[in-house]
Amino acid sequence: MQTVLIIVHLIIVLALIGVVLLQRSEGGGMGLGGGGGGVSGFMTGRGQANALTRATAILAGLFFVTSIALTVMATSGRGPRSILDGAAPAAPAGQQAPAAPQGGSVLEQLQRLQGEQPANPAPAPNAPAPAAPQQ
Repeated sequence: MQTVLIIVHLIIVLALIGVVLLQRSEGGGMGLGGGGGGVSGFMTGRGQANALTRATAILAGLFFVTSIALTVMATSGRGPRSILDGAAPAAPAGQQAPAAPQGGSVLEQLQRLQGEQPANPAPAPNAPAPAAPQQ
């Protein structure tokens, strides 16, 4: 379904680009050839201008609808995420909460909470430094 909606969305985008480019320029900006004009004689007149304006508005509305639909479809498969999902569960009323691990960096503490061991454990603050190898 998402693939079909993407294809429809791209067709709407291409049609919107075409309709906008067909409209007659009414400003003093630089148009084709630097003369400020557009395609003279093609799609001129008030009736065609109203039709192009109406088509632009309809295509723009369809563009927004398909964009929102694609966004909803992309996020519908995801579950809600919270930073509290990985937090330790609260203790029942009669028990104490487990003590937080002491020492080490925040990363090491998080790894210990998840049951992983850090790759390079840091020595304890009161432990002697390892001796340098003799050469």
